[in-house]
Amino acid sequence: MAAGGPDRRQSKDDKEDSDMIPFRKNLIDGEWVGDAGSRNINPSNLDDVVGEYASGGAEQARQAIAAAKAAFPSWSRSGLLARHAVLRKASDEITARKDEIGRALAREEGKTLVEGIGETVRAAQIFDFFAGETLRLSGELLPSVRPGVGVEITREAVGVVGIITPWNFPIAIPAWKIAPALAYGNTIVFKPAELVPESAWTIVDILHRAGLPKGVLNLVMGKGSVVGQAMLDSPDLDAITFTGSVGTGKRVAAASVEHMRKFQLEMGGKNPLVVLDDADLAVAVDCAINGAYFSTGQRCTASSRLVVTDGIHDRFVDAMKDRLGKLVVGDALDTKTQIGPVVDQSQLKQDEDYIAIGRQEGADLAFGGERLDRETRGFYLQPALFTQATNAMRISREEIFGPVANVIRVKDYDEALAVANDTPFGLTSGICTSSLKHATHFKRNSEAGMVMVNLPTAGVDFHVPFGGRKGSSYGPREQGRYAAEFYTTVKTAYTFAG
Repeated sequence: MAAGGPDRRQSKDDKEDSDMIPFRKNLIDGEWVGDAGSRNINPSNLDDVVGEYASGGAEQARQAIAAAKAAFPSWSRSGLLARHAVLRKASDEITARKDEIGRALAREEGKTLVEGIGETVRAAQIFDFFAGETLRLSGELLPSVRPGVGVEITREAVGVVGIITPWNFPIAIPAWKIAPALAYGNTIVFKPAELVPESAWTIVDILHRAGLPKGVLNLVMGKGSVVGQAMLDSPDLDAITFTGSVGTGKRVAAASVEHMRKFQLEMGGKNPLVVLDDADLAVAVDCAINGAYFSTGQRCTASSRLVVTDGIHDRFVDAMKDRLGKLVVGDALDTKTQIGPVVDQSQLKQDEDYIAIGRQEGADLAFGGERLDRETRGFYLQPALFTQATNAMRISREEIFGPVANVIRVKDYDEALAVANDTPFGLTSGICTSSLKHATHFKRNSEAGMVMVNLPTAGVDFHVPFGGRKGSSYGPREQGRYAAEFYTTVKTAYTFAG
């Protein structure tokens, strides 16, 4: 651990016990179980303990999988109104408690209060959407090429679904995986990121009280190397959906192929925002600031590469530095804060290491990149902007996952497009331009799963597909009606009427 503060996770013996600290257990087969494992610390205030959480092991993971398997036959054949009612109740409660849950999310993860509440509202919208999807399940009736034979095409639940989620969107990402899994009749074993157990526990508690039968949704908090590995090793998981690092994603893929299970991976990005000479400068700067630095840059859709043409480059850089100098970095719960802390010591060190790498590679640190002191001890980092970067530098090739962006100067649109596409990732991309010709061409030729025109690369709707290409994603898209591609399997039935 680098100097500058403790890691956020603490053993239960690190501080004196307090009746004010909530203790959250795992949910397995409808029962709350588990002993105290670790305490989670607020990244804005390292003296603030968010809660104490059970830490499950491999045996609890296996018990959760067995419970989900036993619950699957009944839940997968349950009435549509039963599933609809659970999802609607969850949506209604999350909406009613959005300020409370959003505040807890900001306290736990470090994004600003307004972002925490906004993410909570999005989770409620996702549950509401998939409540509706339970009533829109459809199939096809087709005539066969053989006389007297009918063909029925339906979608059925996949089975037991393992869900592994990251820390950066601790309620929205679990929501967009759990909601469709339940809507289509699957049962679940859910392993959240260790850094954000409070949001995970809250969403599971709400669904449990909304009336889910025992075993349908199981929560196992704990180490990824233990709980996650037990899930990967199990032959009884029929599908697994994962959002996280490329390295772990590859392990999920290898283990899933071994068991011939369905798998879905979301693994990050190195997203370009192209700014052309004809762009509205204010719009371009707004898009870059939002995309690169909001949520402390801890978004897989963040604009970490700002690809800017010659004619607007200098004005764009000056305007960026001016805006960056006015951003308020501070406690996530302070309503004046625009940029919260980095999530923990490990991520802070990674950000600082990449800032050092960028300088060593010859890029100019035009703004920021320094640790900041605030009233409370926290993981505060001044947003960093590099100029004179090239697309060959490590800071342009590797995902940093922090408030760090670099400007790559290009001569024209053609070079900008080539640089934008020259990346092992392909999640999202953006272009700022007033040219319909260039906007249309970019939408068609950008090698990304999601493309934005005069909008930040981060920020997507809950009812449309989410996902990328190349090293960013694998498998069917998430969210919206496209979620059915992963959470269901197609059955074709033939009937001879005589």
